[in-house]
Amino acid sequence: MVDRGASALSLPDDWPAHPDPILALNRMGSFDWDLDTGLFHMDAQAHEVFDLRPDEFDGHPATLAVRVPPPEAYRLDGLVAQAMKDGSENYGAYFRIRCRDGTLRWTHTQGYIRRDETGRPRRIIGIVRDATDELAESEERREQAAEDEARRRQTNVVQLTTAALAHARTVQDVIDVLKDTHGLTHLGATSLVMGLVEAGRIRLVAEGPAGSFVPGTLVTRIDEPYPMSEVVRTLTPRFIESPEEFAARYPILWPHITDLNITAAAYLPLIAQARPIGAIGLLYSDRDGFSTEDRNVLVALGSSIAQSLQRAMFYEQEKDLATGLQQAMLPRTIPSVPGADVAVRYRAAGAAGALGRDIGGDWYDLIPLPGGRVGAVIGDVQGHDTHAAAVMGQLRIVLRAYAAEGHTPATVMARASVFLHELDTDRFATCLYAEADLSTGVVQVVRAGHIDPLIREPGGACRRVPVEGGLPLGLSAEFGRLEYPVSTLELDADHTLLLCTDGLVEQPGADLDDGMHTLTALIATGPDDVRDLADRLIDVADERGGDDDVALLLLRRRLLDAAQPGGRLQQHVAPGDPEALTGARHMIRAAVRAWGAAERADEIELVADELITNALMHTEGSAIVTLRVLTGSERRLRVEVEDSSSALPRRREAGESGVSGRGLLLVDLLTDVWGVEARGGGKAVWCEFVVPERT
Repeated sequence: MVDRGASALSLPDDWPAHPDPILALNRMGSFDWDLDTGLFHMDAQAHEVFDLRPDEFDGHPATLAVRVPPPEAYRLDGLVAQAMKDGSENYGAYFRIRCRDGTLRWTHTQGYIRRDETGRPRRIIGIVRDATDELAESEERREQAAEDEARRRQTNVVQLTTAALAHARTVQDVIDVLKDTHGLTHLGATSLVMGLVEAGRIRLVAEGPAGSFVPGTLVTRIDEPYPMSEVVRTLTPRFIESPEEFAARYPILWPHITDLNITAAAYLPLIAQARPIGAIGLLYSDRDGFSTEDRNVLVALGSSIAQSLQRAMFYEQEKDLATGLQQAMLPRTIPSVPGADVAVRYRAAGAAGALGRDIGGDWYDLIPLPGGRVGAVIGDVQGHDTHAAAVMGQLRIVLRAYAAEGHTPATVMARASVFLHELDTDRFATCLYAEADLSTGVVQVVRAGHIDPLIREPGGACRRVPVEGGLPLGLSAEFGRLEYPVSTLELDADHTLLLCTDGLVEQPGADLDDGMHTLTALIATGPDDVRDLADRLIDVADERGGDDDVALLLLRRRLLDAAQPGGRLQQHVAPGDPEALTGARHMIRAAVRAWGAAERADEIELVADELITNALMHTEGSAIVTLRVLTGSERRLRVEVEDSSSALPRRREAGESGVSGRGLLLVDLLTDVWGVEARGGGKAVWCEFVVPERT
């Protein structure tokens, strides 16, 4: 055999092939030869045929030279090369091997050549067996030549059908393999029928070729006088060896199939785990009967089909369960949000192809909040299984609850992390929570180990927005690092905020930055409508495949037709955190401008900064800054700074060179009204500014 040498190409996903165990039962070893890499995989039975221990074979055909004499090897190489050259699908040959004790014995090999769409041979799958007894004498070889050819054809039936069914994931995939004209050729039958047992009846799911359907047999009872009903009742195959026998045993069915020129038929029960799941009938127009070997091979074929069907049924049941659980955990509907266009999408990791991996922990959510605000959530629980989905569902609910209670974004994230840490699970989650005031476009973002958001401008330009973040949910509580910095950004009219999970970004062989660059370029060239853009992104994810699920949320801010009353923003400022103080100042500046109070912007910023500084200097703990618009007889902007101290501020005169004490004088001078309110164990210092209505 020729060793073509290794190449840079990777092996096929299903390499090596694993033929049905019936081959081993018939003392047949199997091999799988990848022609691109030159690797030659043999199962344990094949090692025995070649009289080799596993540690004596390194996967390269040249290693077999210790057992295959050079003249035999040259003849085999020539036969295989000719079969690949002339377009043959298979080949077979007898050859001699030299055993460990030095004696020669006859061996037989059968190979099936797989080609790509261009016709180029890429892979050979086959069997080898000890042929010593059948070829001990030359006279026996001549007598058995015809018999061996029949055996080769029968073996092809099992081998080729099993190989085709190995890729079937659903019941429809199995049906398609069997109904396909090429599949009928492999089975050696003129026509076939197959039915599945459902609620005490047999439902016909496949028949071929076209035009062979018998009226009245789409659904039949198991007690009716039909061959498939009989084999399901008795769990015993039925072999019909002549037209006369068919007509006598099944007089109701026979008149409907006389045009098919049937001379013999085999009906096989499809049995899995000791119970019938269906039946298959193979009808022939070129047979006079069935030998013992024929019957054994067909029974083995029925077993292979039954196992494929059961595997497909289990897969579909698991997929239905996963899909139902995922749909139950994700929001049933996305609420309509005044001032925004929203699109959400979810793609399961079905490309992975394994049971239980069609479900994951990715999720999205949209939470309406008071004052024209909305919370947008994207997250990903570690893992791809039902446990990840269950944790995701609980985490989504508590995040929604904490946000609806009015907590700041940082508090929402910290409490969610504590909740996840206290669950009886070892999973963690990444998450991004964005709280947007659609009347002003101010967005407060908190990130827990998740990828950054993106913003798309009306012209199509898209950019990644770097956001400072904390540890993933669960981990931050475990390590006692519950600080989540709040970043403030502005979402102008017709700009789109895009949140997604890493399944949309990560690509095999590329790092995260490269994936983000690719995604931003894709978004920039995508459609303007958020729903069309979401569809486009999911389509690309489907085309790319991958073993991770994808969650996606797009929110485009629209200009409201009329000014909306209210409006509220809140920021948490921790002591000794200059970044948080800077973020609060940025939030105040953006809100004042967005709410049409530019004429008093300097006064509002100065007073707010003074109140925040006083709270951090003269109290212990952090400060919470709240800005809101009040409507009534006149439009006012209210600033509140809340701290945990019950001590009330005192206004006092400062000396000519003094600095301390001027703060409240400044507040009293620049505001229209101000005061102090008790808040639980602390207080809130507030002030209001009259601002003109927006025109």
